[in-house]
Amino acid sequence: MPDTCSHTDAISEVTPSARGCEECLKTGSVWVHLRLCRTCGHVGCCEDSAHAHALQHFNTTSHPMIASLERGDTWGWCYVHHRYFDPMPGALPKRRSGLRRLLDRLAGR
Repeated sequence: MPDTCSHTDAISEVTPSARGCEECLKTGSVWVHLRLCRTCGHVGCCEDSAHAHALQHFNTTSHPMIASLERGDTWGWCYVHHRYFDPMPGALPKRRSGLRRLLDRLAGR
């Protein structure tokens, strides 16, 4: 089986749009794991979470590729082909450390 699918063309270098699931942060919900849309940078919660916002984002936008946003994970998924990739094609986004987030917050960034 090839290491890519036709949707790897949808992968962009993106910046995560939030430090947690965008929708869960707005509603005060709790998520299990975070997923990153590799088309636009939307951060949503996984399907093990109560609301599965990453899947809802795909159903709304048809953006096909996601990557795990969990530290140490390198895998991705194509929703259209139900295809798992490890490692995910393309460069993974840089994740900011907890210390960097704290320093940015203290500096007012």
